Amino acid sequence: MAEVILKGVSKSFGDTVGVADIDMTIPDGAFVVLLGPTGAGKTTTLRLISGLETLDAGEISIGGRVLREETPAQRDVAMVFQQYSLYPHLTVRENLEFPLKSPILKTPKDEITRKVNEVANVLQIAHKLDNKATALSGGEMQRVSIGRALVREPQVYLMDEPLSSLDAKLRTDLRIELKRIQASLGATILYVTHDQIEAMTMATHVGVLNEGRLVQFGTPRDIYENPNSVYVASRLGLPRINILPGDLFGAAPRGAHRIGLRPEHVTQGEGREATVGRVERLGDHTRLHLNLDGHDITTLADPHARYTPGNQVRIAPRDPLCFDADGNRIY
Repeated sequence: MAEVILKGVSKSFGDTVGVADIDMTIPDGAFVVLLGPTGAGKTTTLRLISGLETLDAGEISIGGRVLREETPAQRDVAMVFQQYSLYPHLTVRENLEFPLKSPILKTPKDEITRKVNEVANVLQIAHKLDNKATALSGGEMQRVSIGRALVREPQVYLMDEPLSSLDAKLRTDLRIELKRIQASLGATILYVTHDQIEAMTMATHVGVLNEGRLVQFGTPRDIYENPNSVYVASRLGLPRINILPGDLFGAAPRGAHRIGLRPEHVTQGEGREATVGRVERLGDHTRLHLNLDGHDITTLADPHARYTPGNQVRIAPRDPLCFDADGNRIY
């Protein structure tokens, strides 16, 4: 595996900025997740590293090797796409063998067999090796798609929302599986997702993109607890952070135009009275959706407490994040 370094990386498509002046270091063996809305530059970043797009400016290196004229096949990266991209007329075994039969890799036949069997066992699809790809479920197809990347043992894995087309249970199962595989292989992974839970549970590092620019990079915990802007604060955390006027609970903190309150930072039993609008009982916890002077506030409550719409609840802020008029964090 290898460290990936992007220096001043930029790419435009006509008048549309794909990415702009990105500096980012993906440590060797890290699981880096890129977050941001559609059009933020996440997939473009993957395609630039893989060589599927060419740079307008900047430099990309993998394992100390600067990528300039190398083709995608020469870069020693493996990409997993959102769609399964399997060969439907081939068996699972043949799909897994396919990348190893590349003339560039020149993998011996017995080595191909060993790697395919090993990956199939890891992904728990060994019993499906002789099935046609079309006979698989969606989750099994995506396991095979991920397996085709794993058999290569490249320096870097690039994954573009590989779990987004699966149902909730399969997503959870494969999320756990993928993190386990990454840890056991020590693999370097750059992973694109819209799913905040995937980012919080899988990533060693998170990069937040906005309009093609990397606006913050750090551990999931650091991004969650110390966002540098309203935009970043809103990208991580479910339920989403409450962004409220600075003076909603009295005198605004010094210089604060707005404050940010995570649901767990809304203290109950003191402060101002808010009205319960909706109650979500989720088993291990309850979410209260409150209204205070026309502002919606979400907080967490004891799952055994009996709340109903219309109840009055006193709430106060605890450790609010403070932002200026432009949405930048001040403290």
